[in-house]
Amino acid sequence: MITFGKDYPATPPSVRALTTNKGRCRFNPNIYASGKVCFTWRGEPGEEWSSAQGLESILISIQSLLSNNPYENEPGYNKAHSDTAQDNEWKDMLTELSLYAKIRHENLRIAVIEPLELSLGILPNGSAKIIAERASEGDEADEEDQKLSENDKPVVDKFADLRKRRFLWYFGSYIQTIDTADSDISRKRRFQRMPFESQGNTMDGHFDYPELRRRMVLLREKIICETHNWLFEGIGVKEQDLGIASNLQRQYEHIVEDLKRQRNFAVDLELVDTSPFLWAFTYFGRPMSHLDGGIFKFKIYISPRFPEEQPRVFVETPIFHIRVSREGVLCYFPRRTDEMRYHIEAIVAALEEESPPYDPRTTVHPEATKLFWGSPEDRKRYHRALRRSVEKSAE
Repeated sequence: MITFGKDYPATPPSVRALTTNKGRCRFNPNIYASGKVCFTWRGEPGEEWSSAQGLESILISIQSLLSNNPYENEPGYNKAHSDTAQDNEWKDMLTELSLYAKIRHENLRIAVIEPLELSLGILPNGSAKIIAERASEGDEADEEDQKLSENDKPVVDKFADLRKRRFLWYFGSYIQTIDTADSDISRKRRFQRMPFESQGNTMDGHFDYPELRRRMVLLREKIICETHNWLFEGIGVKEQDLGIASNLQRQYEHIVEDLKRQRNFAVDLELVDTSPFLWAFTYFGRPMSHLDGGIFKFKIYISPRFPEEQPRVFVETPIFHIRVSREGVLCYFPRRTDEMRYHIEAIVAALEEESPPYDPRTTVHPEATKLFWGSPEDRKRYHRALRRSVEKSAE
């Protein structure tokens, strides 16, 4: 949370971390369990805030803290590595690996799973199944660990839909991370305390990847169920003749007319059972493209609360594509989010883009991404796999 005072920019804003598990988790040497964030503007000792700096400087500094090597933010890091003794270097490396391991685990638990459970009402009061399991284990401390602090709730509520959509995008990556770590780390192993951690300012706990996996799978089931329920909610909305139903109907009709006028034969749209809340989208691969000859079917689920809740797009025809997760969820970014024509435009662009710039947000299919951004030979393997899925789609 960034708070700007009345004297800004003469005085620096206040920066506070909210994702701290009720003040019990220190994600970074410079991000304290209390929420305090300690960073420098140019990496120089003794420097102070200048009125010439602004929000961009703050965001860049925060981003630099959330790097792949958080241990380097520890003040004693450089000093430790100046010692060339092999045993000290080995000890430092093991300490770094232990830090990364517990950050990875707690990032999944505290920053991914728990906010979604709260948004879906699973925890602390939405799912009798999970609460009962915690109670049966007799581990009240662990049950308390699953709850978010009051400071986290506004952030979760504000970004609930974004979290859900991106969870569907990255679910496969999360599961792959969990399965890889689970094979290397024994269950219930305690976290190693870091040299920079002190009582009340630590990241304590234990590893339990099987439990994280179970909760991940349950979350996906809940979000898919919520998505399908939009159709049934839409029936009631349509019967009540509320504005959103007629608005989506008009948008659909205008898009279809535009496609006909533009003689765009690559896209076909239909309403499923005449519902404006579920669109059937068929894409026909354009000639001379990587998708040439392919026929791909999609379902676009639209919330009765659109555009506050954004559409969720599922690919029904299997395709090996960097923008489509292994579970068949399409990742795309519309220019505008308030009109469906921009969503249709973005869906087509995501499918057809052959040389996109690298964007870490689109890493929704780990295997495809690794091949696409790998060596020239890897890129060829990616295109061969894509072509095989294209040819199979037309069978």
